[in-house]
Amino acid sequence: MATITTSTSIIGIQCRFKTPNHHFFNSCTNFSLSISSPSLTHHKLSSHTMPPNLFRANPSSAIDAPSEELEASSRGGIGANDLLIVGPGVLGRLVAERWREDYPGCQIFGQTMTTDHHDELIKMGISPSSRETKFTFKFPYVIYCAPPSRTEDYPGDVRDAALKWSGEGSFLFTSSSAPYDCSNNGSVDEDGPIVPIGRSPRTDILLKAEKVVLEFGGCVVRLAGLYKEDRGAHTYWLHKGTVDARPDHIVNLIHYEDAASLSAIILKKRLRSRIFLGCDNYPVSRQEVMDFVNKSGKFEKKFEGFTGTSGPLGKKLNNSKTRAELGWEPKYPSFAQFLGVSD
Repeated sequence: MATITTSTSIIGIQCRFKTPNHHFFNSCTNFSLSISSPSLTHHKLSSHTMPPNLFRANPSSAIDAPSEELEASSRGGIGANDLLIVGPGVLGRLVAERWREDYPGCQIFGQTMTTDHHDELIKMGISPSSRETKFTFKFPYVIYCAPPSRTEDYPGDVRDAALKWSGEGSFLFTSSSAPYDCSNNGSVDEDGPIVPIGRSPRTDILLKAEKVVLEFGGCVVRLAGLYKEDRGAHTYWLHKGTVDARPDHIVNLIHYEDAASLSAIILKKRLRSRIFLGCDNYPVSRQEVMDFVNKSGKFEKKFEGFTGTSGPLGKKLNNSKTRAELGWEPKYPSFAQFLGVSD
C-alpha cells in the first residue's frame, strides 16, 4: 500500500489508476479509495493530477482472491459512457469493439466466471474482474451476455448484474428466441405468444431472468441462433456428418457481428423495460443451412444429411418492428449471403 503524507493528514490509497490511454495497469486488479481526513473528502484524486506510476497494486492481491474487493468512490472513477460486460465472450467482446468505436475514451469492464481469459481481455482494453469482485460504484451501462449453462442460479446472477447498474444509461440482457411458443414452422414477431412457465426448464430459466431485467427497468433482446464461420449450429452438424433430426425444421439466425451492433444500438437508446428481437429475417430449414455450407466450398468436410422424420418443427421469426424502431439493419441479411452463395 502506498501512502501520501500531507500537512494535515495521511491518505491511505490502494488504487488502480488509468494510464494515458485510459486502460488500467495490467498487473493491478483491485483498487480502493479511503479518505481518513474529513477535511480532504471534497478533493478529487485522479490519474491526471498524480504521476501514473506512483501507485501499483500488490501482486499478491490477484483477481482470483476469494475475498477480493474492487472499490472506488461512488462516482469519481466511472465515466458517463463506461460499460460493464457480464460474460465478455464472443458476443460481449464484439459489443466492446462497437462501444469503443462510438465512445473512444470510455472504460470497458468485463466480469467473468473464471480468470482463464483475463490476459486476453486486458489486451483488448477490457479491464477484467471475477464474479467475486465487489464494487462500491455502479455503471451507467451494463450488458449481460453470459449463458445460463455455467451457473445454478441464472436469474440470481442477472439480478446481481442489475444491481451494478446505476439506472442512468441502459441495462441490456441478451436472451434467446426460445421462449416464443411456436413449433409448427409458423410466423412469429416480437409480440408472439410465449411458452408458459412450467412447460420447459430451459425457457423457464430465460423467462425468469427476463422478468428480473424488466422489473429493474432494463431491456431484453431475444436473439436467434448466433453464428460466424467457425461457430454455430452448422459447425456442430458438419462435425457430426449425419444428424438424427428433421431436415425441414425451420431455424432462425443472426451473425455475431449483427447481434453486437443491435445490442449496442439498444444500449445507446437508453430505453426502459422493453423487449426486442434479433434475427436476420431470413428463416431457413436445417437442410437449407447445410446445403449452403456444402455449396460454399469454405469447409473441408461435407455434410451427409439429416435422418430424422418426427419431432417438433420450428418457427419463422420476423423482427421488422425492432428494425423500424431502432433504425437497425444487419450487415449479413442471410446465412447464404454471408457464405457468398445464392439461395
